Amino acid sequence: MKTEPTFDLEAEAYARGCLRVVGVDEVGRGPLAGPVVAAAVWIDPDHIPQGLNDSKKLSAKRRQVLNDHLLATADVSIGEATVEEIDALNILRASHLAMERAVAGLRVPPDYVLIDGNMTLKGLMVPSQTVVKGDSISQSIAAASIVAKIRRDFVMLSLAQQYPGYGWEKNQGYPTAQHRDALQNLGVTPHHRRSFKPVHNML
Repeated sequence: MKTEPTFDLEAEAYARGCLRVVGVDEVGRGPLAGPVVAAAVWIDPDHIPQGLNDSKKLSAKRRQVLNDHLLATADVSIGEATVEEIDALNILRASHLAMERAVAGLRVPPDYVLIDGNMTLKGLMVPSQTVVKGDSISQSIAAASIVAKIRRDFVMLSLAQQYPGYGWEKNQGYPTAQHRDALQNLGVTPHHRRSFKPVHNML
């Protein structure tokens, strides 16, 4: 059964008296290179874009259209954690740090946050709710997944131009065969995550 995210969780929070409900999601836990990127998005209930969904279920063209719509109508903030932070903290904590930074960067602070996954954010000072597979359930989390994916893809495209051969413009730093071969032949860049096993083993 094909289901798409709804605004139900947001509507329930508003019905309880919340004033500003935000969804947050991150992209880039699995790659061997590049930052982890998170987005926090408050959707205007009167301007919900049609077709919001988990970014992985959308074409690149559709993601871009939705991203542009969100930037024009929603409160959108992006947070990142660097490769150095990933190596120092571990990828899970760095992902949470990126999410916390995204929420902190919103124009208007939220009073309720819907978080993709099953772990709360320690640094969050407002009530929150974790939602497993949230980008398939909540439109706000789906919106955050789209914005974060667009941003991270752009970052990796920029890095691919500085470090050709790793295929980052196509694999976004994930451990594809091309990326692993390039690691062997071209070596480790400053943008590789040294705490990740394939990179660590080379060093």
